[in-house]
Amino acid sequence: MTNEKETQNQENINSKDFLIGSLIGGIMGASVALLFAPKSGREMREDINTGAQQVRERATEWKDVAYDKGTEWSTQIQERSRDISDRVKDKTVELQDRVNQIKDEKFNKNDKEAQEVAEAIEEAAEELDRLEADRTFEHSVNNK
Repeated sequence: MTNEKETQNQENINSKDFLIGSLIGGIMGASVALLFAPKSGREMREDINTGAQQVRERATEWKDVAYDKGTEWSTQIQERSRDISDRVKDKTVELQDRVNQIKDEKFNKNDKEAQEVAEAIEEAAEELDRLEADRTFEHSVNNK
């Protein structure tokens, strides 16, 4: 997950660097070409104005592309965030269900064991009552 974020961040940085480098390179190249071209003053000014207009247009195009890419990346990040959030919620529900199941099994086991102990005590008490009744009967028969 972290590597994926780092890779995406690196791609974003590389894209930004490329756009900035292209813009600066274009401006510098156009300026150098205009300055070293053997032309008259009027032609030179017209070429400079044309070059400046082209740079403005290119910058506007790049701005639009950058805005579109930013919007696209934002949408992708929001979708991934929702997916991760949904997965976390699902896992939380699964874990809670599992904990409840284990807890219920534990309580049911303890209840069953308690029931068995109570039945054993009851049987022992009944057996004691019978033994006492037998002794009482034997005692009364022997005393006659």
